[in-house]
Amino acid sequence: MGRSLWVIIVSAGVILGIVAGIRQGFGLFLLPMSTDYGLSREAFAFAMGLQNLIWGFGAPVAGAIADRYGPRLVAAAGIVFYVAGVVVMAADWGGAQMLSSGVLLGIGMSGAGFSVVLSAVGRAAPPEHRAKALALASFGGSIGQFMALPYTHILISEIGWVTALLILGATSMLAVPLAMGLGRRVMPAPTAPGTVRLGLAASLAEAARDRSFLLLTTGFFVCGFQLAFIMVHLPPYLGDKGMAPWLGAAALTLVGVCNIAGTLACGWLGQRFEKRLVLTWLYLVRTVLLTGFMLVPVSETSVLIFAAGMGFTWLPTIPLTNGLVAQIFGPTYLSTLFGVVFLSHQLGGFVGPWVGGLVYDWTGSYDSVWWASAALGLVAALLHWPIDERGVRRAGPAPQRA
Repeated sequence: MGRSLWVIIVSAGVILGIVAGIRQGFGLFLLPMSTDYGLSREAFAFAMGLQNLIWGFGAPVAGAIADRYGPRLVAAAGIVFYVAGVVVMAADWGGAQMLSSGVLLGIGMSGAGFSVVLSAVGRAAPPEHRAKALALASFGGSIGQFMALPYTHILISEIGWVTALLILGATSMLAVPLAMGLGRRVMPAPTAPGTVRLGLAASLAEAARDRSFLLLTTGFFVCGFQLAFIMVHLPPYLGDKGMAPWLGAAALTLVGVCNIAGTLACGWLGQRFEKRLVLTWLYLVRTVLLTGFMLVPVSETSVLIFAAGMGFTWLPTIPLTNGLVAQIFGPTYLSTLFGVVFLSHQLGGFVGPWVGGLVYDWTGSYDSVWWASAALGLVAALLHWPIDERGVRRAGPAPQRA
């Protein structure tokens, strides 16, 4: 891999490490904010879900702009919105700040999140190195989660959650200049003789007719549901079980540590085996872990084992899914097409935390949502198994598999 590609990989990795890492720790604010402002868990969870929803709907739009004009300014603008969302969360607006923060964070992550930043890597990397390059960039997000969670926990413990949010906003501003390292728009290579190059609208229509694209999109909903529910509700769930506050932060930190190994390992596996098979096994492993977590009595040991296992499967789904979209449809409109797939992920990211908070407020328990998350993991595994990884061949108006 050349030096210019390494610059893009490192820039993307650090950006994801900052914005995705800090975002992973928002669940640590649920209990103190609920206590100080008298918010219900459903209200906090709805705001976090709204963030995911807006991120999802904004991802294809931001992706289309990045495909047309390049990812630099899109990512930089996204980071600025993200910072505003973190700072607004600290305001005392009687709960309205949570909805405002969710909107700003969602817009920010649309531009500075995986669909734009990872796609900049996937577009720049040659096919033989794409899986490895995407894994290395995602590795930055794992490092960020590992570092940001204890950082956030210490800030909340030592100086209070309001000042902690302001410092996290200032920290996020460090990502703005890194957006310039994402590279300019890479022009597509000339098409082979006898094939046609599709425009954006035609590419979207082509994907909408593609069975594998629909399976991949539907399955990604489950990933968003599981991750967002765990990220927001694991700390308060452990508190309800009588566990010490440090355990929630430690569990999410361990998720980040093990995600480092999982991302690198799955990047290696994605180079050597079909990505659909790697994804199938990742969702099956999640199903086993979630089922076991519900069957075994909650203890420090069981929580840390669960966190380690989930960490191994946490982010690898994203570069593998991005790589599949690039492999099937090519890199020309990768940001847009992955943005559409990612919308499904974020719909799950809205439903997961919101339903978790809603069910808790109704029943006083998260158990049914944990079981639903395990069942959805099995559904996702079954959806990924029949995906056809072969790229489309465009020999005319109706693309066919090669």
